[in-house]
Amino acid sequence: MLKLHHHPMSAASRFVRLVLGEYGERAELLQERTWEKRPEFLALNPAATLPVMIEDNGPPIVGATVVGEYLDETRGVFQRDRRLLPEKPIERAEVRRLTEWFLVKLDGEVTRYLVRERVLKLEMKPQEGGGSPDAAAIRAARANLKHHLRYLGWLAESRDWLAGTKLSYADLAAAAALSILDYLGEVPWDDEPAAKDWYMRVKSRPSFRPLLSERVRGLPPVHHYGELDF
Repeated sequence: MLKLHHHPMSAASRFVRLVLGEYGERAELLQERTWEKRPEFLALNPAATLPVMIEDNGPPIVGATVVGEYLDETRGVFQRDRRLLPEKPIERAEVRRLTEWFLVKLDGEVTRYLVRERVLKLEMKPQEGGGSPDAAAIRAARANLKHHLRYLGWLAESRDWLAGTKLSYADLAAAAALSILDYLGEVPWDDEPAAKDWYMRVKSRPSFRPLLSERVRGLPPVHHYGELDF
């Protein structure tokens, strides 16, 4: 049995959930408020970061890319055409590059700030970092998003999928991050039609349905969030 410590507004957590969905795996979801620093969670991951996956009461597998590699080695290798990492090393390198781009670079320049300022601060106590949103951080993140969306649009326009001819971890990493930003109504989709068309293809997959049905208490999504065709 798989257990996944996650947060619904964590792009890294959503990425792993999408991978599990694509491979037909079910996991018990354990929502973690990392800022509370629960001793039980710190025992699994002293860094207090998400996601953390455990299989059959084994040791914790920590981090989205690490979990992704584990799932590729234990599930993906048996999936043939449905494998989410290509067979050729040079193609795998491109998938890994883009996966890191969306889970690390985009998160560090955009997603993390918008989620913290617009969502998490509402849940945190003042001593945990809660309080009023930082308008400057929100403005900076929105400005950075324009550049990332332009790059995503270029990838979507020049390739069948973001990293090549097949759906891969790169698409799931990007979709995980963009789904959070879309929930918050932060993505100007009309500025990049190719990116919008790509996202509609990904969000139409069965693995995406659980994400589209989730809601953050006290913060409903934009009206088109759950619609497959916007």
